[in-house]
Amino acid sequence: MKQQMPLVVIAVIAIILAILASVFTVDQRQATIRFRFGEVIALHTDPGLYFKVPMIDQLRTYDKRIQTLDSRDAERVQTSEKNNVLVDSFVKYRIIDFKQFFEATTGDIGRAEIRLSQTINDDMRSEFSRRTLAEVISGERDKIMESLRTKADKDARNIGIEVLDVRLKRVDLVQEISADVYKRMESERKRVANELRATGAGEADKIKADAERQRTIILAEAYREAQKTKGEGDAQAARIYAQAFGRNAEFYSFYRSMEAYRESFRNRSDVLVLEPNSEFFKYLRNPNRGGR
Repeated sequence: MKQQMPLVVIAVIAIILAILASVFTVDQRQATIRFRFGEVIALHTDPGLYFKVPMIDQLRTYDKRIQTLDSRDAERVQTSEKNNVLVDSFVKYRIIDFKQFFEATTGDIGRAEIRLSQTINDDMRSEFSRRTLAEVISGERDKIMESLRTKADKDARNIGIEVLDVRLKRVDLVQEISADVYKRMESERKRVANELRATGAGEADKIKADAERQRTIILAEAYREAQKTKGEGDAQAARIYAQAFGRNAEFYSFYRSMEAYRESFRNRSDVLVLEPNSEFFKYLRNPNRGGR
């Protein structure tokens, strides 16, 4: 009995190893292809526990999630204007037919990504060659990305891949022509600025001319009103003088003489040379008589 114990242990261990070698699991994020002698015999996409023939069946596991293919270096592409631009892009894809993918690429992800990159680069050069620099930078950028996605997806279906999105991360001018473009942009901005300044100066001159015209009109109207008011005042003063002279001519004559004396001898240095019997001194000679 004791001699048989090692054999039993060995048999149990062999059975356990055989079971372990025959069992494999599939994760919910993965898909597993089981093939025998290079031929696919089963595809497991649902998560769970599965069995295989040890030492004969082989497994190849792939990720079912969305993958990202990012370009390592920016591609040099030419527009319809013969301008060279550097384009940096990335692709979002996933494997949808694992059996077809394995048969088309022998299960090599790197080989599939090289084919996908070449397809997108060729399509991108074609799209850019039909558009101007302004269109590829902003005007039709969305159209370009959608066209690249559609064409890349059509080709990728042949190897069991679905292309979900193609994005242009960066579209820049190459260094040798950037300076010329910036100079043209600067010249254009200066031209627009000069036009705006000229327009502003013209508008300023129009405003100044209109203000000067209004000022002249206002001054003319004010002068006219002042002259009118002054004339009315002079007329009113003349009427008052006439009425005063009509009521008492002698008093009016006396009053006017007093005003003449005050105006003539306002300062001590004023000198007036007249004959003593001049009419100017009649009220000084005889204040009680006005005519002699």
